[in-house]
Amino acid sequence: MAHSTSPRQQFSRLGASWITVAIFLSGGAALIKSASLLLAGLYFLWLLGVILWSSFGVVHEAEELAERMGEPYGTLVLTLSIVVIEVALISAVMLGAQQVPTLGRDTMFAVLMIVLNGVVGLGLLVGGLRYHAQSYNLQGASGYLAVIIPLAVIALVLPNATTTTPAGTLSLVQSAFFSLFTLLLYGLFLWLQTGRHRGFFTATDESGGVALPGAQLHAAQVEAEAAEGHAHGPRHPTWVVVLLLFANILPVVILAKSLAKLLDLGIATLGAPTALGGIIIAMIVFTPEGISALRAVAANQLTRAINLCLGAAASTLGLTVPAVLMIGVLSHRDVVLGLSAANTVLLATTLVLSNLTFTGTRTTMLEGSVHLTLFFVFLVLVFSP
Repeated sequence: MAHSTSPRQQFSRLGASWITVAIFLSGGAALIKSASLLLAGLYFLWLLGVILWSSFGVVHEAEELAERMGEPYGTLVLTLSIVVIEVALISAVMLGAQQVPTLGRDTMFAVLMIVLNGVVGLGLLVGGLRYHAQSYNLQGASGYLAVIIPLAVIALVLPNATTTTPAGTLSLVQSAFFSLFTLLLYGLFLWLQTGRHRGFFTATDESGGVALPGAQLHAAQVEAEAAEGHAHGPRHPTWVVVLLLFANILPVVILAKSLAKLLDLGIATLGAPTALGGIIIAMIVFTPEGISALRAVAANQLTRAINLCLGAAASTLGLTVPAVLMIGVLSHRDVVLGLSAANTVLLATTLVLSNLTFTGTRTTMLEGSVHLTLFFVFLVLVFSP
């Protein structure tokens, strides 16, 4: 559900974003080059804050469209908007002066861990505390996992087993065909999600077709918001919402290059693990969407929360992998996708656990606790491989 944002808040967010864009487009390179470590840190926090604020604007406008379009189209708009931001940030760092061949892999793996273990775990734990057990549409969750599992293995595990190129990388032929297969599979999934099997991704009871209490609550909240909107004046036309969506996305794309330079500088100066860059990008990308998912869980809309989380994982693998490989080919830079042995074990455990979690029609605190445990293991491995 889109939370109301006043025109003043929208104007403030867009104003801050585009003023920052103007400053860094006109003199960002000079500012960063002459900055001390402390000043570079302040610049990084400034850009991070603006990009996060713009990302929240993207989520707000996408949720506004979601209410008008209904599920699963609304969630699809949101996840695709987030993927645009993710690819922009990864591209900016990959094309920077300091080559980071593992950045795409680290970011995608971080997104999977944050989404499938962090947000899902916290959401199921909070939902279990509040509602004891929550229902969701099993067919939709199973559909997502049927796509996520092979895409994750092809992108992050298989490159370690190929012999044409060094471990963890793919040849040009492999990159081209794997990208094509990935896009075709994800495209087929989207076609089924928005067409023939659309009902799999909306909240229903076990007998089918009847809205769960959470979905009924969501509908009532939407109607209440609509009535409130009429009381304060008409809502923006749909074309205005679309323009606002792009007006919030563009600053993130433009500022990504400056943020990437500061991120490279900070990691090199502090001697931090290179995987930290991928985690920071993943957190920037998924924080607004993760908050939306947790809000949905709190409102007992578990199906929507699952659509957001599993949809983010599927879109990251289905769209980001081909984009990263294409960037590598066009820029003649190495792209390492294969995970380390420890992370491969963690990914396999996560996929098996997710399959177990979403094979029943209800979830409890136990599943949430196990997912969170794996998330904390992931954080430890980042700093102590």
